[in-house]
Amino acid sequence: MSSDQLEDIEIQLLLEGVYRYYGFDFRNYAPASLKRRIWNAIRLERLTTVSGLQEKVLHDHTFMERFIFNLSVNVTSMFRDPSFFLAFRNKVVPILRTYPFIRIWHAGCSTGEEVYSMAILLKEEGLYERSRLYATDINETVLKKAKTGIFSIELMQEYTNNYLRSGGNKSFSEYYTAAYDNAIFSPALKENIVFSLHNLATDSSFNEFHVILCRNVLIYFNKLLQQRVHNLFYESIVRLGVLGVGRQETIKFTPHEKDYEELESSVKLYRRIR
Repeated sequence: MSSDQLEDIEIQLLLEGVYRYYGFDFRNYAPASLKRRIWNAIRLERLTTVSGLQEKVLHDHTFMERFIFNLSVNVTSMFRDPSFFLAFRNKVVPILRTYPFIRIWHAGCSTGEEVYSMAILLKEEGLYERSRLYATDINETVLKKAKTGIFSIELMQEYTNNYLRSGGNKSFSEYYTAAYDNAIFSPALKENIVFSLHNLATDSSFNEFHVILCRNVLIYFNKLLQQRVHNLFYESIVRLGVLGVGRQETIKFTPHEKDYEELESSVKLYRRIR
């Protein structure tokens, strides 16, 4: 048996153990990306084998929290991909105006930058007061950070530029207070946001939504898990509701490809039609 084959067995045992003991299911994540992040965790903990990592994960709950943080992908920014938010203003906001109350699900919200971006956009469009934003993630650590609404002041120049390119029509600095090295975003932006744990691999639908945004998450799942998640979204989205995914993601070749029409193909916005 080669070392690669042995490593694959070790990884399968690790993921099975994590699922059985903690309930986190990473077994259908994309293998190459998952293996890379597992080895990053091994090096960070100064271990040498996947089996060594498994021992720590199964016997040390505090280590498991760090492992989940390392295993989940937490790359995000405010108004990330400004063209997406510009298209959302132009194509989705007119649809949302027709609803008396709006429910939006940010699935895989990470540290919350895109959720706050949406809150700002909705405020500017006069829709925030009748909206509820559900921001979920598998990672409790990043959710705690998201709830604070505090981000590095060093990022504000980049975020301001993104905001303006996304169609923002105010001074971005109106939305936060600078304190030391931090930008503390207005508590008013959090009033209609619910942050909660949710695992796309194992958890079920928990509400009916007018918009579901899951951007740059599905690329880390294999085909089987992608299909599961698309079924979950289809169960959770109202007829004529809007689904947004990442630029490298698509609903093509999924079980629900024909249940949506393209609302804005360039930024992967779809509308459920049946």
